[in-house]
Amino acid sequence: MNIFKSSNNYLVHRFPQHEEDTPTLRVSNLGFQIGNIVALEGITFDVVASERMAVVGPNGAGKSTLFKIIAGVLKPTRGLVQIYGHEPKGHICIAYVPQRNQVDWSFPVNVSDVVMMGRVGKMGPFRWPSHKDWEIVHHALDLVEMKDYARRQINELSGGQQQRIFIAQSLAQEAELIMMDEPLTGLDLNTQQDIFRILDMLQEKKVTVMIAMHDLKLASERFNRVLLLNKHLIGVGLPQEVFVPENLSVAYGNHLRMITTKDGVLVFEDTCCEEGDHIHA
Repeated sequence: MNIFKSSNNYLVHRFPQHEEDTPTLRVSNLGFQIGNIVALEGITFDVVASERMAVVGPNGAGKSTLFKIIAGVLKPTRGLVQIYGHEPKGHICIAYVPQRNQVDWSFPVNVSDVVMMGRVGKMGPFRWPSHKDWEIVHHALDLVEMKDYARRQINELSGGQQQRIFIAQSLAQEAELIMMDEPLTGLDLNTQQDIFRILDMLQEKKVTVMIAMHDLKLASERFNRVLLLNKHLIGVGLPQEVFVPENLSVAYGNHLRMITTKDGVLVFEDTCCEEGDHIHA
């Protein structure tokens, strides 16, 4: 049972033994190309356990492609991705939450069933969930404060609630690396704060989280490190080191306007949304 429009299964299969003293994620000289179109080129970085990293860049920068390669859904044209010292194939400890517009919300399934999908890799094919599996699902829903919605159909949920159930699915999967593709888009400030409260809980549990996003200000305030991407890796590190005018100009080109104020630099980017300019930092 799969509510994603794509036929790909984003929850990867059983994982090899983790190697000690290796980062959660290591990406080395990664490239991805379709025909003559280069989507990613020369991407190299590490992510360590319990780190929260924002992946930032304009539309078409390759953020979703990067996540799918790390999850093992796409195979890179060149370079290497390692999860605890091994290639992504076979790892169940990776969870990828796609953009909400890639999910078929009309699919007739309730919240608890969606979260149980995270247990499939642990249970194996053609097995019914055990009492323990359901306990894990209910605990995951409790952690994201969605236990009262367990029997609710997914098309009855708000945007913030939809994000919570996919975090719960990742928890039920016992994922150690969670990648979320623009989960904050369209959410109001209070709902964003609710999501970050859950992300703080994940960090306490040593879960590594990578989030693709557009909001430079939010990335600066709420993440350990940021990765600035536009097909090439422009910068990775502390936000104040990466989000400097020269890097932002390379990333966004003519679609970026910067205004210096007494409080810092305001960045206007007009490529992230369909209509109008939006302030992101």
